[in-house]
Amino acid sequence: MRLVLGVIAALAAAPAAAASAEAPPTVSIQRLSLDVALKLARATLEACRREGVNVAVTVVDRGGHPQVVLRDTLAMDLTLTVSRQKAYTAMSFNAPTSQLEGRFKGSYSVPKVDGVMIAAGGLPIAGGGAILGGIGVSGAPSGELDEKCARAGLDAIAFELEAAGS
Repeated sequence: MRLVLGVIAALAAAPAAAASAEAPPTVSIQRLSLDVALKLARATLEACRREGVNVAVTVVDRGGHPQVVLRDTLAMDLTLTVSRQKAYTAMSFNAPTSQLEGRFKGSYSVPKVDGVMIAAGGLPIAGGGAILGGIGVSGAPSGELDEKCARAGLDAIAFELEAAGS
């Protein structure tokens, strides 16, 4: 009986041992450098200024933590919270927040999670085949203009994002 139990225990442990031998103990995560995140935020802010609006811009890292936050002179305080939530949502869903606006219909309800905002103005940041974070903009007269500014910011760092894959 002991022999049978020993064989069963060995067979049960074999897949777990094989899996742990294949999986590394740590994983590498790509991150935006502060310089690139700041370039992104500044280019986004400048794009909105060219449109004649003062906004807040938040760039979050892959963990959803703010890396760069800029609020233009006349942007309202509320824009800080909203831009962060848009950035977090875009990063979390790996999708522009404008695409999420109609996603939760029928039996699907809008997530009731603190920090999630389903409104245009947030874009995911991807490079090298990985999600690097998100950018959120708030303060323009429409979410579409917020998103246009964020897109201009991403265009300004397109070279750096492409290089992340090299």
